[in-house]
Amino acid sequence: MSYPAKPLSALTVRVATAEDFASIWPIFRAVVSRGDTYVYAPETDEVEAERLWMQLPLRTYVAELGGAIVGTYYLKPNQLGLGDHVANAGYMVADAARGQGVASAMCLHSLDTARALGFKAMQFNFVVSSNHGAIRLWERHGFAVVGRVPGVFRHPALGLIPALVMHRFL
Repeated sequence: MSYPAKPLSALTVRVATAEDFASIWPIFRAVVSRGDTYVYAPETDEVEAERLWMQLPLRTYVAELGGAIVGTYYLKPNQLGLGDHVANAGYMVADAARGQGVASAMCLHSLDTARALGFKAMQFNFVVSSNHGAIRLWERHGFAVVGRVPGVFRHPALGLIPALVMHRFL
């Protein structure tokens, strides 16, 4: 499926509903099945995906373009208790919508939302070091690499590679 080229101003980001998961699932499945950016098992089934993406986070959002869901993200505290003032988020974009600014728009939305919810910072705990596009994007949005953890991701083509910890204050 390809999505019409629409101006990014036509993109809307909103809280996901349970009914939205039918449109989120193909995005989740495509991203996770490649095994190159998320730690979720490539064979994660729909029931587990729904639990991971819709039930565990504080909130889940969808990005819509031309009436179609083209991206999704979750927002949650990075840690419990004394670490719950720092947000964490995960983002996925439909393959056909990549390169159109969807991830950037969701990142900006998540930063504004996290700030409105009272979070003081946002941290990504596990950015796969070979995910250069994401790293560049997060850096453009003010994130800095604050740590590098060697050999913690089993990349299907590259073997054991590092993951980065990225952080920014809100």
